[in-house]
Amino acid sequence: MSFFERLKTEASVEWRAYTEHPFTNGLADGSLPEAAFRHYLVQDYLFLIEFARAYALAVYKSPRLADMREAAAGLSAILDVEMNLHVKLCAEWGLSPSDLEQAPPAAEMLAYTRYVLDAGMRGDLLALKVALAPCVIGYAEIATRLASRPAADAASNAYRVWIAEYAGVPYQEVAAKARTHMEHLADLYATPAREAELIAIFKEATRLEADFWEMAWRTGQAVA
Repeated sequence: MSFFERLKTEASVEWRAYTEHPFTNGLADGSLPEAAFRHYLVQDYLFLIEFARAYALAVYKSPRLADMREAAAGLSAILDVEMNLHVKLCAEWGLSPSDLEQAPPAAEMLAYTRYVLDAGMRGDLLALKVALAPCVIGYAEIATRLASRPAADAASNAYRVWIAEYAGVPYQEVAAKARTHMEHLADLYATPAREAELIAIFKEATRLEADFWEMAWRTGQAVA
């Protein structure tokens, strides 16, 4: 069993709560209230700003030049691709990049990003990569599952662009490279004595991901 599969097995309860959250099912069948998706996108834009900082920290924490290049590629994917998707989607509501950047941050967004950055500051590159994994790799897994549903690509599904972006080849390759790199770091640094610590980081980051969905889901339910 690979290192990532061991992490998922040990965090199976948290992983299911995250990857199978009702928010994701609402994306797949188009039933998610627009208010929930809008709140999510705005907060996720702020989230990506902080995740870009985490990838910049990964450059600093990298012991090898190859690790630095991998982190720099992840940083570029956030700043040049993923954030642009959010800008494009939010423009439909008349929100500018400045509006997004100045939005009040939700407590769930702050809690998650602060946890990831703290894990990276206190630990090594592997600890940081484990904290990043639920988002980077998890979104690829979620989108692949959602894209397999017939309603996901229907013209009537307002969320088909989001699903297609994360289920598409470019993002899937980003996630696959992130997983391969984490597995390589684990081979080097994940001693049996450390694995419990790394599992704890992965569990908490996954729990915070589920809280992020829940934050947006509550917004949609309140409006509905």
